[in-house]
Amino acid sequence: MSTATAIIRAGAAIPCRPWTRHVLARADWTAMTQALAGQPALALVALWADPSEAHALFLDEADGAVLVASTAIVEGGYPALSPHRPGAAWYERMIRDLWGHAALGGTDDRAWLDHGRWPHSHPLAARPGPMGPAPEPPEFLPVEGEDLHQIPLGPIYAGITEPGHFRLTCQGETVVRLEVRLGYAHKGTLALMRGKTPRTAARFAARLSGDSTVAHAIAFARATEAALGVDAPPRAATLRAVMAEIERIANHLGDVGAICNAAGFAFAPARFGWHREAMRRAAAAAFGHRLMMDAVVPGGVVADLAPGGPDAIAAALATLERELPELVRVYDNHASLIDRMVGTGILAADLAQRFAAGGYVGRASGRAFDARRLPGYPPYGSLEVAVPVLQGGDVDARLRIRLAEIAESIRLLRVLLDTLPAGTLTVSLPMGSGEGIGCAEGFRGDIWHWLRLDNGQIANAFLRDPSWAQWPLLEAAVEGSIVADVPLCEKSFNCSCSGVDL
Repeated sequence: MSTATAIIRAGAAIPCRPWTRHVLARADWTAMTQALAGQPALALVALWADPSEAHALFLDEADGAVLVASTAIVEGGYPALSPHRPGAAWYERMIRDLWGHAALGGTDDRAWLDHGRWPHSHPLAARPGPMGPAPEPPEFLPVEGEDLHQIPLGPIYAGITEPGHFRLTCQGETVVRLEVRLGYAHKGTLALMRGKTPRTAARFAARLSGDSTVAHAIAFARATEAALGVDAPPRAATLRAVMAEIERIANHLGDVGAICNAAGFAFAPARFGWHREAMRRAAAAAFGHRLMMDAVVPGGVVADLAPGGPDAIAAALATLERELPELVRVYDNHASLIDRMVGTGILAADLAQRFAAGGYVGRASGRAFDARRLPGYPPYGSLEVAVPVLQGGDVDARLRIRLAEIAESIRLLRVLLDTLPAGTLTVSLPMGSGEGIGCAEGFRGDIWHWLRLDNGQIANAFLRDPSWAQWPLLEAAVEGSIVADVPLCEKSFNCSCSGVDL
């Protein structure tokens, strides 16, 4: 039997940059889904649709090839991928809610984003339907066993946090199942982007998940540039990387503090939070915005480093680098804290591989993927990015991956600032048509954007946050933990609700 890769490559080639999209007939798509079972190294990265087709993005981790496959929607549906790639289930539910296409033979056909309160059903379909029936309580999967009870958490919390509903089924204090229900932060991002120019739509991409605004903006800009056949200037590409590494450090600092705080260790969030604030202030001094939001645009960047910006970044990095070893020592020497971390919320390596988990979630469970290295993008090709990998798969491993990435990003930032090339900051965008795919490595992992342009306006788009692969793995990692460890596991994953709510 042919491999899934061979079946995809045999499909009709449709121009899409930098990776050709292949359209498969229904029978070939079905054969591809069945062949996935025998090709575990072919990772499903994303699954989405438009009014007439379903699209799948794969990464062949054996040789680094990126493959894009499509099939026509026939009689309202397409053959499901979820029986052979379990990570496809959430995508298939999303596709049904937004476009109305059914995943035939799928493992889960419950509603996902549509909570029964939209003015129209299937809002991205060629002909949206009428409003659905009155909203019902969310449906959760059944759990069998004796003496079970349920604990509902969210979507409204006491603190300032994203809305997500966690349904815990427990036996005493042991968690038998966690099921996550999202969609409360749905913003209609994909619909808002249609009919707009890339420069206008970039603001929506930058707000898909605010803590990853730079990484999403880079992925969107690279998708636009690929579709139009242009390249951002070298200075702009380097400034994008400077912003991305600042964003990575700031978020990792916040995460380490939050994880320790969930274990009741208040010293860590105080000190790591102090350094996070210093990085945000340095970002504001260098780029005019604490989050560097809207600083990256298709074609380049909006402005150069402000006077004094490099010095502000260098000062924040130096202060952090001086104290970081001592902060790690404090963490290592608190036995009660380590006891909470080690062995808690273990994510098995085979699950991380099957769901193509990126970022600290995947690397803490043995998956070494990093989009800066593979498929790679400027200016990282010449930087030899070191990617830390651990095998423990627990809360401690995910925290230590973050600490190692902070140190590596400090090194990268110094190299980037020392080798910042001269030149222009942006190029003009032609009013053309085409398809493009862009990727970027955010602090959570790999981000992928696809868009189709028609005479300079967005006809269709899809934005893939790394949390699509990580939320289901949080459900798996929590199983068997005690209820008190659920916040600890959740903070160690730190998935984005907004990023997958679209």
